[in-house]
Amino acid sequence: MMLLALLQANASVLDVDANLRTIEDAANRASNAGAGLLLTPELFPVGYAPLRLHAELDPATLPAIRERLAAIARTRGIGLVYSLPALALKPERHDDAAQPPHADDAWHITATLLDAGGNEVLNYAKVHLFGPEEHKAFVGAEEPPAVVDFNGIRASMLICYDVEFPEAVRAAATRGAELLLVPTALSAGFDNVPQVLIRARALESQLNVAYANHSGHEDVYNFLGGSVVAGPDGSLLAAAGEGAALLFAEVGTDTVKAARDEVPYLRERRPELYKEWDR
Repeated sequence: MMLLALLQANASVLDVDANLRTIEDAANRASNAGAGLLLTPELFPVGYAPLRLHAELDPATLPAIRERLAAIARTRGIGLVYSLPALALKPERHDDAAQPPHADDAWHITATLLDAGGNEVLNYAKVHLFGPEEHKAFVGAEEPPAVVDFNGIRASMLICYDVEFPEAVRAAATRGAELLLVPTALSAGFDNVPQVLIRARALESQLNVAYANHSGHEDVYNFLGGSVVAGPDGSLLAAAGEGAALLFAEVGTDTVKAARDEVPYLRERRPELYKEWDR
C-alpha cells in the first residue's frame, strides 16, 4: 500500500514562483503525513491558459522549471507528478516570413512522474485535446500511456480529457497499470466527470484512478475542483469540494488483484472482435 496525496488549488497564470511555492508547501505537508507521491493538476506550474501560454511562455525557461520541481521532490523525499507544456517536433519551414515569438512552435501538454530522488521515471503527452483553445495552442500526441513500477505499484498517466475515453484507460490497464495518475483542468459544470465517469473508468478497467483538478478562477476559466480517487471496484477513496484541498488516499495492488479475480474483464476481452466491429 502507498499513501497518495492530491493537490487541488488555484494557480496563478504565468506566476511560476507562486505556483511552485504552492506545490512545495503541498509536498512538505504530504511528505510529513507519510505520502509516497503527490499528484498535481494539469499545467499547474504555469497556470492553465492555453493561448497565453503558447504566446507568452518562453520554452527556454522550461528546463529550469523542471529542475526546480525535481528539487522539491528530492528535498521533500516524495514522488511528484507535474504537468507542463513541452515543444513537439515540427516540420521544417522554408520561408523567411517574420513570425511572432513561438508563433510557429508546436506544443504538447505533458505529465512527468518523478521519484523521491527527483529522477524522471515516466513521461506522457496528452493525446485528446479539449476545446478550441487547446486545439489552437497545442497538438495532440499519439503515444500510448506507458507503465512503470513505482513504490511497488504499476503506475501510468493520462491527462484530463484523455481519461474520458475508455480506450485510453483500457490501454493503460492492458499494459499492466494498477494506478492511473491524472492531472486535470476541469471547468465548472462538468460535475459528472469526477462523480460518475472517473469511478466508472476505475471499475471497468479495475485499477485505482487519481484525478487532481484546479480550483477557483484562472484566466477565463472557472474550475470545478472536485478532485477524486476511485478504487478498482469503483468505490470512492477520497473526494474534494470546490475549494483548495490536499487529499489523501491509500492505494495498493491487493484490491486491484481482488477486483480482477472476481470479474475478469481484462482477461475476457475480445479485441480481435472489436476491431471487426469498428470497420
